[in-house]
Amino acid sequence: MRLIQSINQFDIRMFLACVNTRHQQHLSRIARSVSKTGDGYIQLGLPVLVYAAGIQQGLAYFSAVLISFAAWLPAYWVLKNTCRRRRPPDAIPAFSASIIASDEFSFPSGHTAAAFLLATMTVLFFGVIGAPLFIWAAAVAASRVILGVHFPTDTLAGASLGIAIAHLGHSIVAI
Repeated sequence: MRLIQSINQFDIRMFLACVNTRHQQHLSRIARSVSKTGDGYIQLGLPVLVYAAGIQQGLAYFSAVLISFAAWLPAYWVLKNTCRRRRPPDAIPAFSASIIASDEFSFPSGHTAAAFLLATMTVLFFGVIGAPLFIWAAAVAASRVILGVHFPTDTLAGASLGIAIAHLGHSIVAI
């Protein structure tokens, strides 16, 4: 229990360092735009576009993404509702987030998990051409912290969850 408390205190310090900058207002505007790209449209649109364009492995990619998201959603929901970690505005007195989160709990970050799932799956199917999606996924993760709706470890857990489930989905389709 002591280890968890130490991690939580470190996480709060890291969070506050991210949100208490003199550039916070400008960063929040950028983060809001980046965060919206993680709302799911890219995660749905890219696989559909790849499949519709007739790209080799397009159907397998589309199928793997679909299977992965079908596995991700219940795993994410169980983690979120089992851990029940309070979001920063609820956990830190006198702190308010730049946006209102879509659900009650913070751990793990769903936006981050979904972005890393797509980035990982794209690289697994198409190699280095998909690598820039990891920059986008990291930006989505950072935006969630900057906006004040997630702690840094929430995004690390989300990234790990997304990467793991992408590998699982890929292994199912690649058989």
